[in-house]
Amino acid sequence: MDRDLLERLFRVAVAAADPARAIAANLPEKPKGRTIVIGAGKASAQMAAAFEQLWDGPLTGLVVTRYGYGAPTSRIEIVEAAHPVPDEAGYLAARRLLEQVHGLGHDDLVVALISGGGSALLPAPAPGLSFADEQAVNRALLASGAPIGVMNLVRNELSAIKGGRLAIHAAPARVATLVVSDVPGDDPALVASGPTIPIAGSRSEVRHLVELHDIALPPAAMELLAGNDNPSPTPDDPRLRENSVRLVASAGLSLEAAARAAAEHGVTPHILSDAIEGESRDVAKVMASIAREIAQRDRPFARPAVLLSGGETTVTVRGQGKGGRNAEFLLAFALAIDGLSGITALAADTDGIDGSEDNAGAIADGTSVARMRAAGLDPRAALANNDAYTAFAAIGDLLVTGPTGTNVNDFRAILVR
Repeated sequence: MDRDLLERLFRVAVAAADPARAIAANLPEKPKGRTIVIGAGKASAQMAAAFEQLWDGPLTGLVVTRYGYGAPTSRIEIVEAAHPVPDEAGYLAARRLLEQVHGLGHDDLVVALISGGGSALLPAPAPGLSFADEQAVNRALLASGAPIGVMNLVRNELSAIKGGRLAIHAAPARVATLVVSDVPGDDPALVASGPTIPIAGSRSEVRHLVELHDIALPPAAMELLAGNDNPSPTPDDPRLRENSVRLVASAGLSLEAAARAAAEHGVTPHILSDAIEGESRDVAKVMASIAREIAQRDRPFARPAVLLSGGETTVTVRGQGKGGRNAEFLLAFALAIDGLSGITALAADTDGIDGSEDNAGAIADGTSVARMRAAGLDPRAALANNDAYTAFAAIGDLLVTGPTGTNVNDFRAILVR
């Protein structure tokens, strides 16, 4: 069945981003002194477990991950905290991470295991901001519909730990950062807002982006952005000269693995991009137009074909419903292909959780809208209310995997027979 094939492609994409496989090929050089492991993100616990098994020398450490994303470790402590809005557990863990790297020397090594989600999991308000301010900042960013890169630039300016500041705390120790990327374009400085990597940008640029995307930041945050306090370290800071950064997993690598699997099943794969951004429902309309063109005219690609893409779309919250960007993408996609046969699509977050609900994403085809209406739901009203979760739950087409242990952003596969 087409749905089985799409689910298989998703599993292959997730497996390609497995932290154990990725870290094994990217171990840093051992130090003369101590090894301290720190980290944050949805994949950080699995990364820590893998690193612990692969490292045959002494080490200690602490990493922070999302609730329910933990992994068994013996030498690295795992702390779970809230995502996407920070909680006190994350706030206390961020302070402890700073303490972990305090007082290190030239012979010591800090291994930073960084993955998507780390921005919310490491709340450390800049001087002049409260923890409540940082929570309000995250809520405002999530509701704004701004791209993840913009959100992380804003977070950097308002943080005491992001944008390379954690690495400055660790100096003069060498910092080796291993990154599982969830950002379009795979700029490692933007993953988790780069706690160990300076972000290229300026305060004035961030002020412009806040205005451009109409981000309703709290007054204390706006006041900080108006001044020059809490300056970011720059990429050429001499204290960071001996540090290293390695991208160990990304959406691009996962899409290539899925493409190989599709070809093995006799379907020609076409990777559109691993860096697609934009409003979920708008991206869905474009994708649906391409799928219709293939289904009806065999152009720009001949059938059977599967369109693969990654990146991170966004949702400007207008309603009060439940769902995430992938389910919203699929609901808009389903409306655009309503009644067409031969088109089946899957969209899911590779971390296993789409938004704040229990699903990774969903599956849709040309019958989805009719089945929603038969179940007593108005799919257009659901889309207007940002309630794609309820719409797909009603027809049994949610994709539920549980936490996957990695995070290389969204995975979309559109199969056209």
